[in-house]
Amino acid sequence: METEGRDFLNSPPMKTVRFGGSVVSTLHKFKQGDTSDYELLKHQLADPDIKDAQILNWLQEFRNCVTQLSKDHEQLIYVVLRLPWLGRSPAVVEEYLAFLSNLVSAQTVYLRSCLKMVVSNFTPSYTSRFMMPILTDNFPFVQKSSRTLECYVHNLLRVAVYIPTLRRDILELIVNRMLKLDVSAPRGEIEEVEENAVQKEVKGEQEEGLFDMDEDVCSVKSGPEGSDRMCHPVAERLDTLMAVLLAFIKDVCHVNGCLDVERTKDLYRDLICVFDKLILPTHGSCHIQYSVFYLCSFRLALAEAFLEHLWRLLQSPSHSAVIRQASAGYMGSFLARANFLPVATVRACLDLLVPWLHLYIDSQDSRSRAYCDIALHGPFYSACQAVFYTLIFRHGDLLKGDMGKGLAYLQGLNLERIVMCQLNPLKVCLPAVTNMFAAITRSGKLIEPLYQVWEEPADAEMDPVTTKRCSDADEDDFLRGETPESKEVVGMTPGSYDSHLRSPSSVGSPPIAFLQKPF
Repeated sequence: METEGRDFLNSPPMKTVRFGGSVVSTLHKFKQGDTSDYELLKHQLADPDIKDAQILNWLQEFRNCVTQLSKDHEQLIYVVLRLPWLGRSPAVVEEYLAFLSNLVSAQTVYLRSCLKMVVSNFTPSYTSRFMMPILTDNFPFVQKSSRTLECYVHNLLRVAVYIPTLRRDILELIVNRMLKLDVSAPRGEIEEVEENAVQKEVKGEQEEGLFDMDEDVCSVKSGPEGSDRMCHPVAERLDTLMAVLLAFIKDVCHVNGCLDVERTKDLYRDLICVFDKLILPTHGSCHIQYSVFYLCSFRLALAEAFLEHLWRLLQSPSHSAVIRQASAGYMGSFLARANFLPVATVRACLDLLVPWLHLYIDSQDSRSRAYCDIALHGPFYSACQAVFYTLIFRHGDLLKGDMGKGLAYLQGLNLERIVMCQLNPLKVCLPAVTNMFAAITRSGKLIEPLYQVWEEPADAEMDPVTTKRCSDADEDDFLRGETPESKEVVGMTPGSYDSHLRSPSSVGSPPIAFLQKPF
């Protein structure tokens, strides 16, 4: 590359690569139902390293089609409004202001959002440049005490209140650190430690009853049942930070005890950006995603927006297979576990997922790749598992009221075709899910002959330890929120809102102590 003699400060930026078609063609495809270029456009606009030349190019195209940027393109406009236009070249600033003028003239629905963005820039923009590196560098090591971490995170969130421009960066910093704790403490390990602590406490009380004759020796009960503290040290730190974060979410969204819709929507956008950037790609996360779950419980429109967001990620070929599979996992878990979702919303999502599966099967039937292969069909299998998981938990709601209509609806999904197709999803989906799905569906007789169940070996001399390890292996992967050890299935079963499924009696049990506390 030639660099000698180049005036770096005064020369224009070098030409950068741009993917996708024009804005006009992208909007046309979006209207026809093809969202791939649309999602790619949003991704490029949100790139933190976007160059002046790219911004100018996009803005000029946007100005030429502002009449088409209706309410249907609200998410795209919000991405454009977050462009870092201040401090750019005079050409970018001039073009951006011209775009805003044209936009509010043609689409008055965006007037409030545009004004809000302009006013938010009244404060100096250099604050984040100086503050965030300092806040990041001074974040306590995650192995510090719960009290130390609690104080620092609490004060970080207070900074986010009086400097709103830093809120998204602060949330990103906090979630990043909490994820380090989350992935280092598997749910199964936490449950084992807590269970052992309870057993030790019970044993200790029994022994004290035999020999302790002094009633004043220990009048205050200690241990798991006597306090809110957890015995697992990492879980205790994570639990403490989750309590602080959830309290912040509640306080931001409520004013005098009432939900403030605009404040809630703003926080939702910030949290979803952090979710996409950090939580969604992280394998083995089991708890931090409950922050989104909690926020969505405040208002049905937020929950439906989140499901729509996951659906767009799942069906978009412009995203990696791991992201699409993780999106399907979160979508299935959210539909199954969120008891604040009405049955109409569950049906609406099934009406998106199931036809997509049938269309996928149609597209593969005539191809040579129509065989079971996770590397080729990962998003399809994840979507199948999401449907099965949803039906396991919500089939009762779908049948409630008018049993006849409910059965007709389930029959109309034609699940038998999905189960019997050459892609063979039952071979890939987790055994705990397929077993329970077979138990609740009308097609159980069709599934049972196709599914290989575990059978004890006839050889009585086999090592009993080995036998147990083999029989529990598949289920344990699911209980821990992990994937089997295979390169092809990374991301197939992300730890989502609740990834344990021992038996029907365990449905609904919380994954960590903070879920047992009232919000």
